[in-house]
Amino acid sequence: MLNQYVRDLKKEFTGYNTSKFMKDLLAGITVTAVALPLALAFGVSSGADAAAGLITAIVAGFFISALSGGYYQISGPTGAMAAILMSITASYHIQGVFIATLLAGILLLLAGVLHLGKITSWIPAPVITGFTSGIAIIIALGQVDNFFGVTSEGETAIARLISYFKLGFAPDYASVCLGIFVVLFMIFYPKKLSSIVPASLVAIILATMTSIVLQLDVKMVGEIPKTLLPKERLHLTDIHMQQIKGLFAPAVSIAMLGMIESLLCGASAGRMAKAAMNSDQELVAQGIGNIILPFFGGIPATAAIARTSVAIKSGAQTRLTGIFHAVGLLLAMFALGPFMSKIPLAALAGVLMVTAWRMNEWSAIQYIFSHKFTGAMLKFFITMAATVILDLTMAIVIGILVGLVLFIVRSTAIEITAEDIKPERIGMKDYTIENGCVIYVTGPMFFMTADTLNQKLKEIKEKNLVIFSLRGVPMADITSVGILLDFYKQAKTEGKQVVFSSLQPSVRRIFEQAGLVETAGEKTFYFSVDKVLKEMLVVNAKPVKA
Repeated sequence: MLNQYVRDLKKEFTGYNTSKFMKDLLAGITVTAVALPLALAFGVSSGADAAAGLITAIVAGFFISALSGGYYQISGPTGAMAAILMSITASYHIQGVFIATLLAGILLLLAGVLHLGKITSWIPAPVITGFTSGIAIIIALGQVDNFFGVTSEGETAIARLISYFKLGFAPDYASVCLGIFVVLFMIFYPKKLSSIVPASLVAIILATMTSIVLQLDVKMVGEIPKTLLPKERLHLTDIHMQQIKGLFAPAVSIAMLGMIESLLCGASAGRMAKAAMNSDQELVAQGIGNIILPFFGGIPATAAIARTSVAIKSGAQTRLTGIFHAVGLLLAMFALGPFMSKIPLAALAGVLMVTAWRMNEWSAIQYIFSHKFTGAMLKFFITMAATVILDLTMAIVIGILVGLVLFIVRSTAIEITAEDIKPERIGMKDYTIENGCVIYVTGPMFFMTADTLNQKLKEIKEKNLVIFSLRGVPMADITSVGILLDFYKQAKTEGKQVVFSSLQPSVRRIFEQAGLVETAGEKTFYFSVDKVLKEMLVVNAKPVKA
């Protein structure tokens, strides 16, 4: 894996020159402008603080960008990760988040070393869409406090929402006005200007200036430390076995989410950049980055599609774009710390509200519902509900299980039709076979479809000649073949004739293992129905009376 990384790095920087350097630098500055408000907002929404989000973006920008499996990947705190961290922070506080992040980093590193980079291909698209929508709901519900300037309690977004009935809901109108201003500004901000200066950054600047000028009494971000080693960070002496046991399940959730987000981001961005990502190397990078982050006071980081797409559209040439964006954030932390400390939390909540709405895969949702894909709609709704109500990892598992159940149900569908024998198929229109039929079977013949097969055989028990056409049968089991064997034996004792045609090799092997081929004899098996008819008509057909 290391050799591959070195080869990719050499290829990436072959022919690197001043022109490419300037493109990387300008792209890095552009991504900085996008990442700054999001880093602050996701830090707050995770239950930590804005400083933790900013430090996460800086450290991830340096380490994960340098090791990434795709030069265009930009990592940092994300809304999806903030959603899962809220409950961890409520239960284990910020030190618990640090330990869970460390454990998740180790799991991600192992996933990369074990070449599990293709695991996301096992997840159905509607499950991912439902998962994303569920996370969007969690983010939006998690910002109600800051947006309205109220207080709630509880470990989950739903619990906090319910707590308003007990604690009361008295909005602070100054906070609400700032939040609404940011939302409306981002909605109506000209798209042409977004490529130059992101709407979220302009909205936060204007909201902060308004708050300062009018001296509004609203909750603010608070102090931004001018160091990458804040007081609140992980030390090796803080790690105890009892904590590891309690935080292992949340760590698995963080690792799973980090894997899904980073690999899906890479797959999408790879198509945009026309450069495939090394999935295993990306997991290694994410793992190392998340192992390092807690020791700087950072929260979990993953690749972020919004920042990554901005990097690509801004002309990123190499992974230096991600590193330059980290340098830009670091300079902002030192130069703009006093101003950022006065950012109203309601303004950040407004940014996250719009972000939550936009992170929904609306085109995919519209496609699913407009085409009325029942199974996809079911997977979408169940995964979305499970994401909001249960653990995020459980939501993915439930969504996959629903997909498997639906697949099994559809795979067990079997169609059995009986048709009278038609000699005209082979050019003998002047002949007829009385009391004979062809049974066409399409679908798997196994224990779940055995009852349907048995019922159809009862309907044709009076026929003297039965031809089974089994070309549409992909597989059979001992239960279904046993039914056919019993049917054959009963027909034989009554002097009737039963033949089989068009068996696939795998089905033929089951027939042989079950003893049906031996009992009926090789002469009972034909390549096709036409061959059966050509041979049978000589014996069984009668001229049609004029």
